[in-house]
Amino acid sequence: MSSTQRREKGSSISRVLEIIEAVSKSEHPLSAADLSVILDIPKPSIHRLLQQLESDGFLQTNMRGLLVPAERLHTIALGVLYASRYKAQRQAILKKLAEQVGETCGISIPNGIDMIYYDRAQTNWPLQIHLPVGIHTPVNCTASGKLYLSSLNKERRHRIISTLPTHQYARNTYTNADQLEQALIKIKDTGVGTDNEEFLDGMVAISVAIKDQQGRLIACLFCHAPVIRKSLDELLSYIPFLTAAAKELGNLAEEED
Repeated sequence: MSSTQRREKGSSISRVLEIIEAVSKSEHPLSAADLSVILDIPKPSIHRLLQQLESDGFLQTNMRGLLVPAERLHTIALGVLYASRYKAQRQAILKKLAEQVGETCGISIPNGIDMIYYDRAQTNWPLQIHLPVGIHTPVNCTASGKLYLSSLNKERRHRIISTLPTHQYARNTYTNADQLEQALIKIKDTGVGTDNEEFLDGMVAISVAIKDQQGRLIACLFCHAPVIRKSLDELLSYIPFLTAAAKELGNLAEEED
């Protein structure tokens, strides 16, 4: 391979990584034209690179033809996070919180209209609600999912709610969009996500935001329990512990960057 070819290959790799970075960091989906301007890449080149990234499963277009991360990119991002050098400290924070609350505590991350159960620490109760790491849970009936929805601007939140299936997961699932919106407004005011037997009968949960330095939600810290052991009100009494742990986790995330 000639030195010219090596330079061109290096340039193409750099451009691909710049595209992935731009799409991943953007607060709204981007078009090919947006990326061409932002990254100063000629339109023919940007279209060629995007076609390859879509073909390989790193990016995809949404219903409006704009670019968003695809499944393969989500998988890479989660892998990097989970294998980070701060995993031991993250687990230590979760275990300490689980001991304080006496129930399973964990972290979930937004992924489209789902939340991904990313990490957890369990207690030693014989009765456990088993939700494995990596499971996708709906945004409209989980404490973390509703907290995430409440953090979005009204227009974006309404667009998501209007597309969600009205499935009755449990006895208290909101299947009416207006009722769900009222619940989300309350969560936005309090900063605490709640699940009162909305995802699983017999389970209650609470959640607080893990934020970056700009105050944006990057993940959710949650705690769930069977109702025969703790009521929702009892879980809510542990919010100061969750808030303190979420701040520690947010600081870890900034160090990882």
